[in-house]
Amino acid sequence: MGIREFFYFQKSDRIVFLVALLVAVASLAVIFLVADRFSTTEEGEAADTLAAGGHAKAGQQYYAVETQATVLQPFDPNTADSTLLLSLGLQPYQVRSIYRYRAKGGAYSRPEDFARVYGLTAKKYEELLPYIRIAPEYRSAAEVYGQRRGTAAPRRRFSSDWPSYGRPDSRVPSVADSTHAHRDTVRFPVKIRQGEYVDLNTADTTMLKRVPRIASYFAREIVRYREQLGGYCHIGQLMEIANFPESALDYFTCKPTVTRRINVNQLSVEQMRKHPYLNFYQAKAIYDYRRLKGPLHSLQEMSLTGKFTSDDIERLAPYVEF
Repeated sequence: MGIREFFYFQKSDRIVFLVALLVAVASLAVIFLVADRFSTTEEGEAADTLAAGGHAKAGQQYYAVETQATVLQPFDPNTADSTLLLSLGLQPYQVRSIYRYRAKGGAYSRPEDFARVYGLTAKKYEELLPYIRIAPEYRSAAEVYGQRRGTAAPRRRFSSDWPSYGRPDSRVPSVADSTHAHRDTVRFPVKIRQGEYVDLNTADTTMLKRVPRIASYFAREIVRYREQLGGYCHIGQLMEIANFPESALDYFTCKPTVTRRINVNQLSVEQMRKHPYLNFYQAKAIYDYRRLKGPLHSLQEMSLTGKFTSDDIERLAPYVEF
């Protein structure tokens, strides 16, 4: 609109237009003044933070970060607290990983076991290795109390064996002098050797703890997962247990057995989802299919729900019935 056309407006319209224009100009001026003042304040704060030794955070103002100097000192990863672990230069998430591992019954029986800490680099492990101290009670029971085959335990002498007129014969070693301590087979079960196996579907927790690298926690987890599944079909299913030690697989066998099956035509959504191989959406899809089209008759019908992959169907085959 040109200036000439402006004067063709009525007087009242011209006044309204001029007032709106003045308000717009005033608003823009206020916005620019506030933005300039805010920018100046932020720059001043950033400069003060940098002068104090802070670091920049991408897209935000600079902030100061407390850094803790690394102090290398002897430590036992089985008992060290978070303050000591952080002072060694470990990250907070690594300290949390160590605490979770210990809370589940895990123990570092050798310095090499500490290398499995999540996110620990080879450089950091080599730096800490000379300072790792494992207390005797955390060492492997088989290593501490194991006896070589063919070595007979010394015969204990009772008071009836001693001469009635003097002290025990010093030439015969007593129990305290024996080089083989009495084994506590409850707390420290004898571990099986390479070439010996434990059956997954019949072993109880006592037998499972005889497998190298398997202690009370994993023994309970194996039994618990066996009950949830309805029986193991192959030893590879053990790797579905969180943090299960892969090296222990060599000591297991899975003899053919009849698994416990669930009837997907009779169970509710909540009952079906309790099985490890069925999630909520899959259980709901089965329930909806039954409600709309009637009972299922095969695994192929289950795949028609659109919630199962071919791998899902293969895993479920030994555990469902119709």
